[in-house]
Amino acid sequence: MPDSQKLPIFYTNRAVSGLIAIKAYLLEHFTQREVDRFYTMLQSFEKVVSIFPDLYPISAKNNKVHRAVLSKQLSVFYRASESRVTVIAIIDNRMDYSKWP
Repeated sequence: MPDSQKLPIFYTNRAVSGLIAIKAYLLEHFTQREVDRFYTMLQSFEKVVSIFPDLYPISAKNNKVHRAVLSKQLSVFYRASESRVTVIAIIDNRMDYSKWP
């Protein structure tokens, strides 16, 4: 598929805050290797979702938001439109469900 058909990915402030918090946690409790794996997962997610924005299922809490489970510990919530994909939140799956978008 040509790059012209890929949708741009935008991150909300909430998503960036979640990303920074997860990175800080990984650096505090693990090594740079885990941080690198985390970023690799996000890059793979971006590549796939920019081409196939409806690939991941709709969230159980909000029918306008998709939930992509990237690992046992990590979910990405996003909204897809015809012109872009907006990442709403990056959440640790062990969090309380009330914090989900």
